[in-house]
Parts: sequence; C-alpha cells; structure tokens
Amino acid sequence: MTPSPPAPPHPSRPSAPARPLLRHPQALAAARAYTALALVDTRLAGHADPSVRRWRRLTKPLLMPALASAFSLATPQEASVLRRGTLVAQALSGAGDVALLGQGERAFLAGLGSFFGAHIAYVTAFASRARPRHDRSHLTGTKAAAATFATLGPALAWAAGRRAPALRAPVVAYAGILSSMVATSSRLGDDVAPSARRTVVVGTATFLASDATIALRRFVLSSPTPRSDAVVMATYTAGQGLIAAGVAAALRGHGPGGPS
Repeated sequence: MTPSPPAPPHPSRPSAPARPLLRHPQALAAARAYTALALVDTRLAGHADPSVRRWRRLTKPLLMPALASAFSLATPQEASVLRRGTLVAQALSGAGDVALLGQGERAFLAGLGSFFGAHIAYVTAFASRARPRHDRSHLTGTKAAAATFATLGPALAWAAGRRAPALRAPVVAYAGILSSMVATSSRLGDDVAPSARRTVVVGTATFLASDATIALRRFVLSSPTPRSDAVVMATYTAGQGLIAAGVAAALRGHGPGGPS
C-alpha cells in the first residue's frame, strides 16, 4: 500500500502587529481629555477675573488622572521600573497640583514636597534605562542641568530667603532634584529610540521652565499677573505630556508617533 503524501503544512497565522502609541481607543480618548483639560486650565489660569479662575478647582485636579490613564492604557502592562516610576511621578504630581490650589506657605510647602517626590520617582524611572556610568557620551544634558542648578540654586536661595527664610533650604533642595531629573533624562540609553529620548528630554526641560516661572512669580515679581500663571500651566502640562509620550514610546520600543 502506497503511503499517502504528507499534508502540506498549515500556514501559520501572522501575529498581530503591536498597536502604535495611542492607537488604543481608550488611550486616545484619555489623551484627548488631558489635552482639553490642559487648554481649559491654562485659559482659566490666565483669566483676570478671580471668580472665573475658581473653576480651576475642577479642572486642575483632573489633569494628572487623565494623563496617567492615557499613559497606562498606551503602554504594555509590565512591572518595569520605568513604567512604575512614571506612574508614581504622575500620581505625586496630581497631589502637588491640588496642594498648590491653596494659598499660603503651608500649601506651597505641601505642593513642593509632592513634586519633590515626583522628581525622585522620575529620576528612579529614567535611571533604570540609563547609560552605564563608564559611558561618557551624551553628557551635554547633564552639564546643562548642572550649570542651571549652579546658576539658579544660589539665586533662588537668596530670593526665597528674602521672602521667607524658612523656604530657603526646601527651595534649594527642590532645585537640586529638579536639575537631577533633567540630567537623568538626558542619559537614557541606546536601547531607547532616539526620538523617544528627545521627547523625554524636551519634556523635562519644559517642566524645568515651568517651575522657574513659578519661582519668578513667587519670589521675584511683586505683582505677578494671571498671564504668567498661564505660562506656568502651559509649560507644565506640555512638559508632563511630553515626558509621558516619550516614556510610553520607550516602553513600546519605538518613537512617539509609531514604530520606527
């Protein structure tokens, strides 16, 4: 009896391609919500009428939850330090947003403490994907961050101490951790796509610009206008959004717009 010929191999079904960043419908909806909230809150912050600015008690607390939702949905559900650290930083930033809605030194210190913790979380996250210590390349960002702290640290110490001596040490410590966050973001390794690295660095630098504007408003300007508060929120929300987009791209292994 002649053996029957072997059946042809069944063609395997190709695996579904990874979903590009923010193509997840729920992630895209959350990202759009964050963008809308950021625009509205920035507009409210710059409004001249205090009764209009009070609506920020509704918009500002929703910013970080919306961004964290978009980030969480757009990234693989992995237990990496980069992902966990970013989510912790977003949560602490949300607490800082709420604290800074208050008035007075106590509210300011509460917000400062929350954002100090957020920057520690970001430093931890970025360091988990950083270049080896013996790698001396890509030091421009580190040098720029060090120069920024060397310039702003003493100036902020003097300005804060002139307004409230008790704020001098916390403000200088905050400037230090903020500069460290920017420096660490510039040391992301080559396993992170160049476009994702650039997005994160632009985000942390924009965050620094926002905090510098806060310091200018609080410690230097005698009568800051609401417009300068709008600058704070425009740079803050842009910075946080860029950090989230860059880290999400790093976690997915491609650039912010899709596979590279």
